[in-house]
Amino acid sequence: MMELKFLHCLHLDSTNLHTKVIMLTRYSRKKMVDIWSSDSKYQIWLDIEVTACEAFEKLKIAPKGTARKIKRKAKFSSKKILEIEKKVKHDVIAFLTNVGQFIGYESRFLHHGMTSSDVLDTCFNIQLKRAGELLVKDIEELLKSIKKRAYENKSIICMGRSHGMHAEPTTFGLKLASFYEEFARNLKRLNYAIDEVSTCAVSGPVGNFAMIDPSVEKHVAKSLGLKAESISTQIIPRDRHAFYFSILGIIASSVERFAIEIRHLQRTEVSEAEEFFSLGQKGSSAMPHKKNPILSENLTGLARIIRSYTIPSMENVALWHERDISHSSVERFIGPDATITLDFALVRLNEIIKNLVVFPKQMKLNIEESKNLFFSQSLLLALTEKGLAREKAYKLVQACALTCLQRNLNFLDVVRKDKEINKQFSSSEIRRIFDTKKFTKETNFIFKRVFKNKNR
Repeated sequence: MMELKFLHCLHLDSTNLHTKVIMLTRYSRKKMVDIWSSDSKYQIWLDIEVTACEAFEKLKIAPKGTARKIKRKAKFSSKKILEIEKKVKHDVIAFLTNVGQFIGYESRFLHHGMTSSDVLDTCFNIQLKRAGELLVKDIEELLKSIKKRAYENKSIICMGRSHGMHAEPTTFGLKLASFYEEFARNLKRLNYAIDEVSTCAVSGPVGNFAMIDPSVEKHVAKSLGLKAESISTQIIPRDRHAFYFSILGIIASSVERFAIEIRHLQRTEVSEAEEFFSLGQKGSSAMPHKKNPILSENLTGLARIIRSYTIPSMENVALWHERDISHSSVERFIGPDATITLDFALVRLNEIIKNLVVFPKQMKLNIEESKNLFFSQSLLLALTEKGLAREKAYKLVQACALTCLQRNLNFLDVVRKDKEINKQFSSSEIRRIFDTKKFTKETNFIFKRVFKNKNR
């Protein structure tokens, strides 16, 4: 079971605590959870402190070999740190106290000229960077799956819809290609957000390096794969984090758009695609016939949670002077929750796409339900090309279309009986107007534009 690490700072009764842990475990994967574990956090804190000691040696603040000795002796106990924190009411002091008990004399060089936020903020950014890199892998895998399914369904014709209504035919491959391109954009955004948040600050209580040399920050940043923050206060500026969490919110919205598409396609009245229903799975406790799109519905819910964190991340930007602590409690929630939940959602979406069941025959039947009404634009344009004013042409076509809708007739039959329209065209011209090939003729062009030079 997931550790109670996210919750130790909360005053919850045991029942609520148990419920929270179960829910977090339900929507999490170990790889991402480990990034946010207490042991991982304290190890990063220790890495920052040891790396700073390496720089102190170069500055002759610490004797040569100090960092090596500290590294050899240093240990920590997450349990003991929490016990100390209950007394001192300060997490970094509790950590330094516990680590110092293992190191001994050399521990006096730990945290020299530093402030707590130098450790906390640099650690938080490392965790966000690592979490982001895992999300990048998730999206890369998702892109592979979408691309594969797009090519499989490249020529499968289906009805395109606007406002939920039949519009004009497209192909299911093109439908999937649109999601591919969206997640390709998300991948670019996420990489940029990771770069934006991959900064380090080791600059002291108000960021002016009063008690610590800037070379220490430079060394720590380089050693830990970060960039030195060009200017910090007591903290790293939170606009960086607001951007990061906003990108996570955008990605979650893309997940939801895909999930909603699947949910609509699985509706009984549509039945063009559905989630894979495994052997032994049950859809309803009351109705044995049900096969519900529960995974996609779940993704819609998870997306709401992830998006909800964008607002507090933006509110964290405006802090008092060089720093206040109002952002801290927020980030203890949204850092783990947003990344863990999005990681789970992306992996779940990938599994849905890989196993999505597609029904081309039903797609064809649904197109036939329109009784050729989707040729209305083709007819409208053909009439204007014959010289009719667009407004007049529109009225002629709409009148035929409304007759079809009111009397459940075929659009082609009604058009053929309309004298004013028919005097404009020959029989062969009518056939060309009502040719479905126009709706798929540029599929290859669009596929080349979407997938060209993309090694995913």
